[in-house]
Amino acid sequence: MQKHNKSVRFPINLNIKSTIVTPTNRLDIPLGGKLVANKKFVYLFGNGYTEGNNSMKDLLGGKGANLAEMANLGIPVPAGFTITTEVCVLYLRDHKYPDGLLEQIDEALLKLEEANKKKFGDPDNPLLLSVRSGARVSMPGMMDTVLNLGLNDKTVKGIAKKSNNERFAYDSYRRFLTMFGDVVLGIKYAKFESILEEKKHELGVEQDTELDVASLKDLVNKFKEVIKEHTGEDFPQDPRKQLQMAIDAVFNSWNNQRAIKYRKLNGIPDEWGTAVNVQSMVFGNMGDDCGTGVAFTRDPATGEKRFFGEYLTNAQGEDVVAGIRTPQPIENLKKNMPKVYEQLEKIYKKLENHFRDMQDIEFTIQEGKLYILQTRTGKRTAAAAIKIAVDMEKEGLIDKKTAVSRIEPAQIDMLLHPMFDPDATYDVIATGLPASPGAAVGRVVFTAEDAEDKAKEGIKTILVRTETSPEDIGGMDASEGILTVRGGMTSHAAVVARGMGKPCVTGCGAISIDMEKREFTTGKVIVKEGDYISIDGSTGNVILGKVDLIPPKLTGELYTILTWADEIRSLKVRANADTPHDATVARDFGAQGIGLCRTEHMFFGEERIPAVREMIMAEDVKSRKQALEKLLPMQKEDFIGIFRAMDGFPVTIRLLDPPLHEFLPNQEELIEKIRELEMKGADKKEIDEVQRVLDRVEVLKEINPMLGHRGCRLGITYPEVYEMQVRAIIEAACELTREGLKIVPEIMIPLVSHVRELELIKQNVKTTAEATMKECGAEIDYLVGTMIELPRAAITADQIAKEAEFFSFGTNDLTQTTFGFSRDDAGKFLPLYVEKGILEDDPFAVLDQDGVGQLVKIGIEKGRSTRKNLKIGICGEHGGDPKSVKFGHEIGLNYVSCSPFRVPIARIAAAHAVIESENK
Repeated sequence: MQKHNKSVRFPINLNIKSTIVTPTNRLDIPLGGKLVANKKFVYLFGNGYTEGNNSMKDLLGGKGANLAEMANLGIPVPAGFTITTEVCVLYLRDHKYPDGLLEQIDEALLKLEEANKKKFGDPDNPLLLSVRSGARVSMPGMMDTVLNLGLNDKTVKGIAKKSNNERFAYDSYRRFLTMFGDVVLGIKYAKFESILEEKKHELGVEQDTELDVASLKDLVNKFKEVIKEHTGEDFPQDPRKQLQMAIDAVFNSWNNQRAIKYRKLNGIPDEWGTAVNVQSMVFGNMGDDCGTGVAFTRDPATGEKRFFGEYLTNAQGEDVVAGIRTPQPIENLKKNMPKVYEQLEKIYKKLENHFRDMQDIEFTIQEGKLYILQTRTGKRTAAAAIKIAVDMEKEGLIDKKTAVSRIEPAQIDMLLHPMFDPDATYDVIATGLPASPGAAVGRVVFTAEDAEDKAKEGIKTILVRTETSPEDIGGMDASEGILTVRGGMTSHAAVVARGMGKPCVTGCGAISIDMEKREFTTGKVIVKEGDYISIDGSTGNVILGKVDLIPPKLTGELYTILTWADEIRSLKVRANADTPHDATVARDFGAQGIGLCRTEHMFFGEERIPAVREMIMAEDVKSRKQALEKLLPMQKEDFIGIFRAMDGFPVTIRLLDPPLHEFLPNQEELIEKIRELEMKGADKKEIDEVQRVLDRVEVLKEINPMLGHRGCRLGITYPEVYEMQVRAIIEAACELTREGLKIVPEIMIPLVSHVRELELIKQNVKTTAEATMKECGAEIDYLVGTMIELPRAAITADQIAKEAEFFSFGTNDLTQTTFGFSRDDAGKFLPLYVEKGILEDDPFAVLDQDGVGQLVKIGIEKGRSTRKNLKIGICGEHGGDPKSVKFGHEIGLNYVSCSPFRVPIARIAAAHAVIESENK
């Protein structure tokens, strides 16, 4: 019998790829930085040795902290130890383990051996281990699990003899070789899987459980040959070498491409690092009184308060998660193993009450004994998150602020995605499991890479896979929805799709994929790559072709959570709306007014564009005013509709902003039209009319129109244009006031850079407004303010505030003029700027707080130094971005304004800003 010698330590300089830290995966943290080496690197849990708790997630990772917490609660957790996240950071920085780590691992192994009455590496009574990663937050894109570590050609015989189950021993060995080869040595999982499938085909069996001992031994030998072929070395027989290689692999996995992509998608800092959890193995594959499963304390798709999950008998944990076999619903466990189910039921209730949130639990049953391998806050759909938060508040588990804080703004966005039109007719070609609700339509692609490539071209896709793996995360994010042949409701595809808010159908065994032909079949239907399909993640239906989609509405629990958010937040939320319909939608979504009504959008109607062009073509003021008289009733009609929808709430109306040439036909189109008319021998008068328009286009053409004759410059050059708009605004307000409505117009002058511009236009606005009110016989309280969208305006805001009664920061143009980026052209290089870390985010999507944000801050401070109670908001699309909303709260904005469908997002984000500031 091999004796354990405490002085035997891990080899440090193993000549294997898994221990090499290259510059591409090195974590660069300066030696003089905040990180301070902690002398204790290993924390025990289970069997009376627990040293951590749930408050230590930063150090132990989420998985390690929760394992320790469960052990403290007396829940049956297999004993193990956690190597801290700090070790990961030091290892990736220094290319080596910190001093003292290996001795601490040796001491921890001794404790595990004592707890299990087994020896690690003992050929007769071996201790086997599992090795898992565990960052502070759950990361499905991280390293996969390695189970059954410690098996080799000798210990497998000891396991067989000790368990009196040779089949179980070799089944565990072939699983270990597959996982170790894939996760630690970097050999593609498909290589092992194809050999396994060949063996099943050879024997005429369908399930792994039907393989006999001889077949499993043959697979073990073939898998070792694969490892030798791909690495040039024999599979390592030394269990301690296996363990160090696995630990190295976990640390190096922090910087693999899929983990980097996941962190980028979810805003997780690179410097966090991951912990390593080493745990005593328990076995769900020893026979029919064994099993493994994943369960949720509430339904992760709907939020319903019911125990939800799946399990497999005679299987190991990865079988459920990977979707290798289609599992049974957890309700069947109650029939098959009633005592185990009863114990599991008590544990899940205890865990949910303790953590006060829905839990995702992994468990294994070994010979009728239940073990809990993990608990974590369960991923859930947006709808489920909202229902769970509201229900838990009603149950007294959490308060309203906690409920609101648990709803991410992005989850609200997910709920605003379209669903199938209930009146649409369509033929269902296949049905799978409804893994993640919502509907999606797109062209079929079969690889994650293709989904990402098509997304860059603006093509919507449905990713169709046999099953997904963490490598597919980029394509899953790029696609509209996911469809898989295999896997259950807790498979990788289901969990990741729910977290992303993507519609997903799993376990759709009726379809068969042919990768060579790039098509899938179901019955007699053949669907080729590029064909349109529609999927319904709420029903599991797969439909050939496109199905019409409709937007959802805010009801039920979502209305409740948004109402609670409104009680918490101080920042008001308005909407950008240019039509009565948009204004009505905005109010339905809870907008507290309109922060930006772009009047130019009203000019593009089919009936209006001729009058607009007549105004532009006019060669004198009289002709221009005649054309504007035609536009006046149209503008007034629009304002009446918008004011009516916003009864009692302020409406900020921006006077005409874009350069006039935008309302005229394209120059090239006019030249082509003249050519066609001449070729047809058209009447000279007709040709001359088109030529006149072309001449006007050429006169108005500018080299850089975004910095040219637009905004207040138009109002100064052509004051009659703004006069018509002000008359329309005031006439509409007067008419509705007489009906008993409360109208609050705010007239906004765009693109002001100098106070004298605003002073001149404001005088004309007031003169026109006063005259109009006198004609209408009514008095309207209105404000005149300006859009701060140029750096000079922000810097001289104290002067501008002498005239402006409110500021609205136009952060789209302010970003453009601060960076010197053309927002129409910046898309060619901005993604690369973000990818290379030059910019953290696209500044047109997320407000640049260090540059543009500082100009906003200066503008607020200077503006209020002149006019103490100056009302200030932002009206770019940044008003719906959660980070920008939080910044707006911090710097003292009165409101943000965004597109109607982002109003609920801004409401939640504004509440989060208050909660976070209170928790600092």
